Amino acid sequence: MASTEIARQAGEGVRAVPLAGHVGFDSMPDQLVNKSVNRGFCFNILCVGETGLGKSTLMDTLFNTKFEGEPTQHNQPGVTLKSNTYELQESNVRLKLTVVNTVGFGDQINKEDSYKSIVEFIDTQFEAYLQEELKIKRTLHSYHDTRIHACLYFIAPTGHSLKSLDLVTMKKLDSKVNIVPIVAKSDAISKSELAKFKIKITSELVSNGVQIYQFPTDDESVAEINSTMNVSHLPFAVVGSTEEVKIGNKMVKARQYPWGTVQVENENHCDFVKLREMLIRVNMEDLREQTHTRHYELYRRCKLEEMGFKDTDPDSKPFSLQETYEAKRNEFMGELQKKEEEMRQMFVQRVKEKEAELKEAEKELHEKFDRLKKLHQDEKKKLEEKKKSLDDEVNMFKQKKTAAELLLNQAQQAGGSTTLKRDKERKNFFMFL
Repeated sequence: MASTEIARQAGEGVRAVPLAGHVGFDSMPDQLVNKSVNRGFCFNILCVGETGLGKSTLMDTLFNTKFEGEPTQHNQPGVTLKSNTYELQESNVRLKLTVVNTVGFGDQINKEDSYKSIVEFIDTQFEAYLQEELKIKRTLHSYHDTRIHACLYFIAPTGHSLKSLDLVTMKKLDSKVNIVPIVAKSDAISKSELAKFKIKITSELVSNGVQIYQFPTDDESVAEINSTMNVSHLPFAVVGSTEEVKIGNKMVKARQYPWGTVQVENENHCDFVKLREMLIRVNMEDLREQTHTRHYELYRRCKLEEMGFKDTDPDSKPFSLQETYEAKRNEFMGELQKKEEEMRQMFVQRVKEKEAELKEAEKELHEKFDRLKKLHQDEKKKLEEKKKSLDDEVNMFKQKKTAAELLLNQAQQAGGSTTLKRDKERKNFFMFL
């Protein structure tokens, strides 16, 4: 409101005071910094690479900390992801660092599905964050964000070309995470071989359409150094070591060999310092932002489109959430009724089939019963005939027995009278004498 209007409303004779002094909203950046510092930060790193390429050692060297961990074996049946979270503090800034390691990556004979568990892990973190966003009562301010902000892909220092496993895995991951390729244990090959190897890796990534993380160049303060890194130093050739060796008058991190010493923080020996600068000091916040605005948004959009949510209808008009919900609900209810009808028809069909089977079984049982009944009747008839025959034989035997007994009695009677007559004659003979 102009000062003349203020004077007119307040009445004549009242002097208007313009706002020419210091108000103080220029302190908002300081307020945001203080609030962020008090809340702390989180950063999640995914280390992908074959066993024995020095992933754990490089993490210890990057953050100058000895992280807890056990050496992994080469006999893993599949690829598993192991996550560890650490609380770090530098000055008055607290960082919740999560390091995810791919245990058993590249150790199997059949490496065709090695990338699947990694993709599933990244999607699981996105899904957890999306579910937290979709809650009615959200707690994003205190939610532990486990989404992967940077993927350090460790490449074996073969000096020839990328392995098929590396190309396939990076191709599957480039739309889900910020990939920073690293030539691990780069002291294993000479400088000339390393330069050729870097060029070979870059050309293979471009020819296969693999999108790696590009350091941002829109900020003038870091545009020059980031452009140089994008063009000249990717992939980074690094050497990790937690051992300190005395060089001159100071102790430095290095790897000591019979032929000499490789200093980790010497830029003439490896790109470790460049990696640390780009990853932690310069572009850590951009990695977090890219994860949220690019990779997570892509996952979120695809997931919501699968659920039926859209921004506009077929007429390019705004599509409200209520309309989307109602349309999706009606579609779901229609599919549910359709499935219920199909299930009902299937149930009726199965009942009919079962009834037909039961009728057929009943018919077979009746036929079997009739056969058994007829067989039983035939057996019974035969037994009755046999019984009748036996009865006739018994009766005949009884008749023969009766006749035999009668003849025997007659014979006994006839034999008895003859004996009496003989005894009488013998008696008379003795009496005569």
